[in-house]
Amino acid sequence: MPESDDNLFRRIRKLTGRAIGDFNLIEEGDRIAVGVSGGKDSYTLLHVLEALRRKAPVRYELVAVNIDAGYPGYRKEVVEEHLREHGFSYRMQSTNSYQVIEEKRRPGSSYCSFCARLRRGVLYSLADELGCNKIALGHHLDDFIETLLLNQFYVGTLAAMSPKLQADNGRHTVIRPLVYVEEQDIIAFSRDRRLPVICCACPVCGVIDQKRKRMKRLIRELKEEIPQIRQSLLGALGNVHPRHLLDKELREF
Repeated sequence: MPESDDNLFRRIRKLTGRAIGDFNLIEEGDRIAVGVSGGKDSYTLLHVLEALRRKAPVRYELVAVNIDAGYPGYRKEVVEEHLREHGFSYRMQSTNSYQVIEEKRRPGSSYCSFCARLRRGVLYSLADELGCNKIALGHHLDDFIETLLLNQFYVGTLAAMSPKLQADNGRHTVIRPLVYVEEQDIIAFSRDRRLPVICCACPVCGVIDQKRKRMKRLIRELKEEIPQIRQSLLGALGNVHPRHLLDKELREF
């Protein structure tokens, strides 16, 4: 029997609240810029943080921030209508990132990485302008463990994401409150709530990174044999034993 919308949202809210407590993600007086692209993850993050805010023992504020990279066909008005309909404070920011990418990107370099760097810079600037000390992003449990495997298999590093990280500019803290939430729950929630999910409209939209797609498939296959595979991989990120690793920066051999 399908899980009810209320039960699903309560589970997502509980897991998000646990992450906030475990990693001290939100504190008294925080003003948080929530990146809202129009995707399922960012919509879910915004709604769950707002639900938690109403009953939180500490006071904090949310400002939804949408960045339009300038891709033809990007339906930012859909995002704005949703934010306005639900009473969120928000900022819609148009940029010329598309033009910059087309002119400056080196042949063969990652389109998504270049776009992400430009978007991150705009997000930091907006956080300053809006008086926000924290920036919340919608990365979920699957993003964390896929990044862990990608780095091990293709880069040769033992690293993933952090739920709380000082931004490169030193002025903001980036938080990822959905670290304990599985992507399948976010998909189900966005469908149940009929969230107006839109495509970013970039030239590579819909073309899934083949390496990340491989990680998704690998995890899905392993889950048949190891049902708790996602929780186990996430748990490994918080259960590090430096004595049993090879990094000479971590210990003297």
